[in-house]
Amino acid sequence: MAHSYEEIIFVLSELQSQELSIIRLSEPISAANAPDAPKRTSDVSSDAFENPSPASLAADLGHYKELFSKLRFSYLEQVTKEKFLRAIVGDPPQIVEQQENVELEAQLVAVKADLKLQKADVAALVEELETRGRELSRRYENVSLQTAQLSALPVQISSLQETLVNLRARQSKPTTNPSLSLPLPATLELVVSRQAELDELNKQLRSLQQSLPRKTRELELLEKELKPLEAQKAATVAAAQEARRRKEEAERGLGDELELKGRWYRSVETGLREMLGVEG
Repeated sequence: MAHSYEEIIFVLSELQSQELSIIRLSEPISAANAPDAPKRTSDVSSDAFENPSPASLAADLGHYKELFSKLRFSYLEQVTKEKFLRAIVGDPPQIVEQQENVELEAQLVAVKADLKLQKADVAALVEELETRGRELSRRYENVSLQTAQLSALPVQISSLQETLVNLRARQSKPTTNPSLSLPLPATLELVVSRQAELDELNKQLRSLQQSLPRKTRELELLEKELKPLEAQKAATVAAAQEARRRKEEAERGLGDELELKGRWYRSVETGLREMLGVEG
């Protein structure tokens, strides 16, 4: 059956209003600190009785254990002395035989063994109770924290709803970008996909940056190889232009005159060489 928010808060408040068992356990001890009670003479802090807590109760427990241990020792000492005096001053005096002492010692060993077992059981029970008490304390603190958070949720929800209404009112016209109108799950998926694309681009960029020095060296080598080719290209272009010019001049009738002049110069050169005896 579904419960409303108010019912859940009411039930949690009722549960938290109940007094904790650890405070109830301290009531018999706290009664000793009442106005009509005699003044305490022990050195235990009185704040533990006014504001009981697990730490204060543990400190009181240790203190009273020590007091009771001392009291038991004093009691046994006084009772033993009293019995001994009564035995020796009595009429007739009580004489204890060796055999009776042996029997009493045997009974004492059995009683001590039984007491030791009972102490072990009590210690185990106390340890289990302490463990359960700490676990319940942690659970109580968690429930208190969650209750406080649950109580603050309606105010936060109302504030978020008002903010949402204001944002929708400020939006005068719908956006033309469909990515801005996506619901939250689709927006998160889009963010994840865009982040993956960004990571891939960053990976490619890092790879290109790593290969940049090698590409720069290759470019320098290509530029060195390109310079002779550019010079050869310029010479080839100049020769082609010269050949084209000669062709155009030949078409205009200037080529025969140049050829005749060349033949005349060659014949003059040959004659001079023969006259002077110079070998070419």
